[in-house]
Amino acid sequence: MLAAENSLYDFRPITAPKEAWLYEKTIGDGVVCYLCAHRCFIPSGRIGICKVRENRAGTLYTLVYDHVISLNIDPIEKKPLFHFLPGTPAYSIATVGCNFHCRFCQNWEISQLPRERQGVILGEPISPASIVRLALQSRCHTIAYTYTEPTIFFELAYATAEQATRAGLKNIFVTNGYMTPEALRMIQPYLHAANIDLKGFDDKRYRRVCGAKLQPVLDSIRLMKELGIWLEVTTLVIPGHNDSDEELRQMALFLKDVGPEIPWHLSAFFPAYQMLEAEPTDRKTLLRAWEIGKAAGLRYVYCGNLPDIVREDTYCYRCGKTLIQRMGFYVAFNWLDHGHCPSCQTAIEGVWDNKNRSIVTEVQTR
Repeated sequence: MLAAENSLYDFRPITAPKEAWLYEKTIGDGVVCYLCAHRCFIPSGRIGICKVRENRAGTLYTLVYDHVISLNIDPIEKKPLFHFLPGTPAYSIATVGCNFHCRFCQNWEISQLPRERQGVILGEPISPASIVRLALQSRCHTIAYTYTEPTIFFELAYATAEQATRAGLKNIFVTNGYMTPEALRMIQPYLHAANIDLKGFDDKRYRRVCGAKLQPVLDSIRLMKELGIWLEVTTLVIPGHNDSDEELRQMALFLKDVGPEIPWHLSAFFPAYQMLEAEPTDRKTLLRAWEIGKAAGLRYVYCGNLPDIVREDTYCYRCGKTLIQRMGFYVAFNWLDHGHCPSCQTAIEGVWDNKNRSIVTEVQTR
């Protein structure tokens, strides 16, 4: 739930829901939402797959514009982003709801809350300006839209990201990648980095386990790269589901084709939500996935979520020198020299701030 002090942000009564963006009216009172790749047709009186966008007599409303369920300060490595301002704090926000219903969701208590509790929307009212002010007062460098799917609270994310950019902050999406090109192009001027979950490379399994298609996720990965948004990708490696050599190789080769510099994070699975029957990911499986990623030609492959695997340090892909040493979610040492390897002077792809400065820009409210 909300972790901020009440006095630091603007409480206000929850009023009528805000009209949504990115939709079109159709025959009768129906609407088509084109915020995400489901492109839901929503009859009057009904809600979309995300459970947080409702058609009321031909007008589509977002139900979560001022219902923030979580505010936290996280290390940016927790997103995970390893090549974007490492060692800095990220102000992290979320609302309830999601356009996926993954059987293995780690945050299902909030992402699936409206689906599990017949449309219940929980959260506290807070303005975009207040979110930015809190991030600045917390000496964060970024605002991360995370925990659930940021696409489904797009109006809040956009308004916050726009103000954050003016205040000198960067903005991050931690996302399933199921936004439409229209939505991604719209927020691109204010979106500086993203981590996309690539949950496998089997379309049938995507549909069965996540309730979505694979191709739009792949399209978003390519488009983010094209638009110049710094991109990292995470795959939760689930035994018996997406851990075959062939499927791991397909994912690695796809990412290599988009850009060999894209960091690929391989995360260990632990049984959760509706997937309690699968075994946790063991060390051998995760290291095998790491080897497949490196053999495919990816420059930066990381293993996470298991304490006995040391595969979270950043190395120069040319000379092999250790550049960033991590302990869990924290940076222990950073030897980068203005984004270059100090040994062979190779440029290491990412967004770096060697001085690790705190941002103290004054936020302007409207």
